[in-house]
Amino acid sequence: MNLFLETIIPNLFVFPLGFGLGLFYFTALWFTVKQLTRSQHPVLLIITSGVVRLILAMTALYFMIGGHWERVLIALAGFLLARTTLIHRWRPQTSLSEILLEE
Repeated sequence: MNLFLETIIPNLFVFPLGFGLGLFYFTALWFTVKQLTRSQHPVLLIITSGVVRLILAMTALYFMIGGHWERVLIALAGFLLARTTLIHRWRPQTSLSEILLEE
């Protein structure tokens, strides 16, 4: 029972935390890209956003994994699932009529 409480339970929380971290990271990236056309200093915006997102993601990941390599893989799976979900959600939708007109 002690093994279950020390390994399995903490590992179960890493996946949703990795997913949430991925949602934060890629949503912030999306907002940054949307703001590029309005920014007077787009390079500064890209660099600042990238550094802040990277620092926050790496810090959160460091505390999530707690020195366990298995948790890195679990958190990464959640992170990548968030990426895939957001790509699917934000992809431009084409209608059936547009597809038929292309042919």
